[in-house]
Amino acid sequence: MSDCCATTECVTKLVCPDCAKTCHAVAFQTVLHQLKFPDVLEAVESEYYFCSNELCNVAYFSAAGHLIAKQQLRAFSVTKLCYCFDINRQTYKTALVNHTAEKIKQFVVQQTKAGRCACEIRNPSGRCCLSHFKQLENEA
Repeated sequence: MSDCCATTECVTKLVCPDCAKTCHAVAFQTVLHQLKFPDVLEAVESEYYFCSNELCNVAYFSAAGHLIAKQQLRAFSVTKLCYCFDINRQTYKTALVNHTAEKIKQFVVQQTKAGRCACEIRNPSGRCCLSHFKQLENEA
C-alpha cells in the first residue's frame, strides 16, 4: 500500500466492480505473491483492492480497470483463518468447543509479535488474521 499513499490523495477503500462490496487496498506485493504462474507474468503494477466476498469472482481490482479473478490465485479459501500457519476456521471452532483454542491463538500471537508471520504476502487480503480469531470466539 506504500504506492497508494505516496500521493496526497490516499484511497484505502473502493467498491468492487463485480459485486459492489466495499473493498480495502492491498500492496502490489500481496497481489504478486497470490497469483498463480503464468498469470503472475501478466500482472500490471497498480493500486489494487481485495474483494473478500466469497460469492464474487473478483479477487483484486484496480481503479484503472485491472481485474484478477479468484481462480487466478494460488490459494483462496473462505475457510482459512490463518494463512501464515495454515489454520482453518473449522479447526479453531472445534478447538473452542474442546477448550484447546487458547494454545493455537497464543502460538499465532507469539509468532506475530516475533515478526515471524507473513500476512502481507501469504494472506490474500494482505492483512493480519488476529482479529478473525476474536470474531470466531464471539460467535462460539
